[in-house]
Order: sequence, then C-alpha cells, then structure tokens
Amino acid sequence: MKPHRWVYDEPEIPFELDVLYEDSGIIVVDKPHFLATMPRGMWYRQTALIRLRERYGEPDITPAHRLDRMTAGVLVFVRDPELRRAYQMLFQNRQASKVYECLAPCVPVSRPRTGTLTRLEPPRPFPLLRRSHIVKDRGRLQAYEIPGVANAQTLIERHAWSSAEASGRRRLARYVLRPHTGKTHQLRVHMASLGMPIVGDDLYPTITTRTYDDFSRPLELVARSLEFDDPVTGEHREFVSQMPLGCRSRTEPDVSR
Repeated sequence: MKPHRWVYDEPEIPFELDVLYEDSGIIVVDKPHFLATMPRGMWYRQTALIRLRERYGEPDITPAHRLDRMTAGVLVFVRDPELRRAYQMLFQNRQASKVYECLAPCVPVSRPRTGTLTRLEPPRPFPLLRRSHIVKDRGRLQAYEIPGVANAQTLIERHAWSSAEASGRRRLARYVLRPHTGKTHQLRVHMASLGMPIVGDDLYPTITTRTYDDFSRPLELVARSLEFDDPVTGEHREFVSQMPLGCRSRTEPDVSR
C-alpha cells in the first residue's frame, strides 16, 4: 500500500468493527457503514485496514477485496503476506459467491435506457436479470451506463415488504442482489436504473451533498453473505453479516431477514 498523507482532522466513525472469523492466514470482519476499507482521501485511521493493523499490531494485514465506504457487511483481510495472492485471486477470478441485501422503493420497475432486463419467471415481476455496460471515469464520482456489450450482471430478487417510511410517502421492499460481476457501484447503478434507488444513496440517481461526519442516514446496502472454497486449506467457508438493514423503530419491523 502506498504511503498515505497525514490527516489532521479526521472524524471518528462511531461504529465497531466486529471480527467474524480469524486464523493464521485471514481475518473476516463485519464492516459497518461509513467505514472505508482502506485509506483514501481524508480517511486514514478511521478505516477497516488501519483499525485491524493497530488492533493486532500486524502491519502486513491487507484486504483481499473491497467494499465501498457506504456499504456494510462481510470483508476479508489477509494477514500472511505469503498467502495474499491466493486470496486476492479468489476474488479477482470471481470464485467467491456474494449475496447482498438492500432496501429500496417498492414500485413498478422502470424500463432502463440501455442494457437488458429479463424476467426469469414470467409473468412474475421478480426475479430479474439486469445486464448493462458500466464505466467509471477517474475523478468522476458516479459510474454510468452506456450502450455496448454487457460487462455487469446482477440477479435481483424481491423478498419482503416493509411498512411505510416514517414520512408515510412510500413503501419499501427488501431486495436480494446477486452480482455475477464486480464493477464499481454496480448494484447501486443497476437499482437506480430500474427506478428503485437504494435508500440512503447519496450518489444515485443524483448526487446529494452531506458532511463527512453525518452518519444519520446510511446506505441501506449490506454484503450479507460470502462463500468460497479456501484456496489454502480447501475448506468451504461461509460467512454471514449481522449488520441490520433498515431503520428500527417500535412501529417498523426488521426486514433484514
């Protein structure tokens, strides 16, 4: 990892980083919302990587893959430098099965402007297979879709209904997302393109400015489970995030299960 510039004023992320599993080779954590995977921009110590290095006193810990700062859930780190490539290639070669959950509006699906949308069990509206070509320009906050051969594919299922939001203006549903590819912001782009932007998304479909220390409205997206055959031991691994999905109140049920 390249040296990171010194950060003088870094807000504290008020959420714990829980360890789901560890052995001599890897550490698997349940990353909270707002905590970046590794240093970037104004964030250094308040990142999952630096928290783990300081907790264990192991400067060689490295992420095997990444989650967006706004996305919570299962994240794998490698602690043995000799094993780093084996675990990183596991994710680069798409040999790990990832399942995400999100909250989004329960509305009729809008026809996307580009790419394809396929109903897998017609006439039922879900599950859907969304395929499109996503690009992300350096220095641009948003990824976007353009015509062309699909390089991003997501299976979208609607599994549960929630009660109305506190505002009473719309209903939400819990969606299960199974990405077959790993483009930047793929799930957020695909959901927004169907007229169902994920609750709390400050980038899609439009950019919303918020202060760095505003932790009041998380992106309701969780990397819920991760499965793979361990490239070192050959054992089958399965990890499940316990991060809650959706706002909790006395009147709104938990729809994260």
